Amino acid sequence: MSTPSAGESAPRPTADRVSSRGDTPPPTFPPKGQAAPRPQRALGLPIDERPATRPPASPTAPPPAPPRQSAPPRRRRRRLGPLVLLLLVALIAWPVFLYFYGDSKLSHVEALSGAPDTPGRTVLFAGTDRRSEDGINDGVEGQRSDSIMLVHIPESGNPSLISLPRDTYVSIPRYGNAKLNAAYSVGGPDLLVETVEGLSGLTIDHYVEVGMDGISSLVDAVGGVELCLDYDVNDTMSGLVWEAGCHEADGTTALAFTRMRYSDPLGDIGRTARQRQVIATIMDEAVSPATLINPVRQYRLVGSTASVLTTDPDTSLLDLGMIGWPMRTIMGPNGVVGTPPIVDVNYQPGGVGSTVLLDPQGTDEFFRKVADGSISQADVEAMLP
Repeated sequence: MSTPSAGESAPRPTADRVSSRGDTPPPTFPPKGQAAPRPQRALGLPIDERPATRPPASPTAPPPAPPRQSAPPRRRRRRLGPLVLLLLVALIAWPVFLYFYGDSKLSHVEALSGAPDTPGRTVLFAGTDRRSEDGINDGVEGQRSDSIMLVHIPESGNPSLISLPRDTYVSIPRYGNAKLNAAYSVGGPDLLVETVEGLSGLTIDHYVEVGMDGISSLVDAVGGVELCLDYDVNDTMSGLVWEAGCHEADGTTALAFTRMRYSDPLGDIGRTARQRQVIATIMDEAVSPATLINPVRQYRLVGSTASVLTTDPDTSLLDLGMIGWPMRTIMGPNGVVGTPPIVDVNYQPGGVGSTVLLDPQGTDEFFRKVADGSISQADVEAMLP
């Protein structure tokens, strides 16, 4: 190949000759004189809407590593540990403390008769009052049981709460016929238990005595309760002044509400119904959120409750808790609550004044239904004369 001599110009490169230095521009597209082809549509979409394609990932390429999370500072973990431990200890220790605190305040009295057991669990509640209806303190000798309730939780069927009017005419072992509350006055809790067992045929498993004057502190401990009565009352004997309807009651008013009898058209029958109402509202307030999240209220409630209760020696605060839960069901809208069959609310046999006479034909069948759990609210509602 000859080298151009001086004065001769080098030949221009053609399209098929490209300089090895790469300084020759690439051929134009489309070629000169030809129109550019129109872009084709892919998948029926405009060219600018075609899905972007990505080159396939290398099969040997490792998956992308997850973003690295920074561990919490060690100092923060050291602070949280003791706080969590303290919270766990508080959640366990506080209920334990309340239990032993309340159990230590319970009083005990010998009351059970030792009679052979009957199926289910039977509890006798006795509301005692040292205050006479005329306002005179009678002392221990005059203390009487103004409210007597029998709670039976059968092995199956319906649990029930049966109010026994204090003036019920009964046979008291070794004393003869008299009003039911006389059994407590002359023989104490054990004679009351024996008398109720003879009347009902049920062996008492737990005896719980409630000082009625303690109702005031219980109501105040839960912050008051709402009570309802559908007639006006201005009763000088109990001190209750009430306008028909539902009202928030403090401890003093609630106590008068439970004691009032002479201004009640149903007398002692009406009073037992109001006593049940007070107990039910206290129980509702005791498990309300306002109490469950308030340690101060819990402390006051446990202390006030235990201080007004007297049980047989074998009944602990744990037993009371196991009794209290089904009682909330019993005293709820679907519970079985009432009295035995009554034929006369003003029976006067002589020597004991006006008494409540139970149906001698229906009482045994009534308590048989209570024992086996077949009793219903319809049975109870048909018992008043």
